Amino acid sequence: MSSQKFASLRYTASRVGLLVACFAVVWVLCYWHVIPFGANGSNLVWMVLLALILSAPLSWVLLRKQRDAMSEQIVERVDRAKARMATNAGQEDGV
Repeated sequence: MSSQKFASLRYTASRVGLLVACFAVVWVLCYWHVIPFGANGSNLVWMVLLALILSAPLSWVLLRKQRDAMSEQIVERVDRAKARMATNAGQEDGV
């Protein structure tokens, strides 16, 4: 259970880290003029959008284990909440 305790936080931090890494790669490629800068000062927006586009499929492949652990953690919480609601409903019906 301890490995799944912070699964959501670990997945989110990994996802943000991957986005930052992709942004750094895009920034270096723009700096070296490998890819175009953009038009009329839109360089930052262009680089952020390109980093988002690159990080999405990479996170799908690279963060599969963290995503599965996070989904298990969420399912456990939802099941506990459903059980509590069923218990409360049973107590109300019994009164």
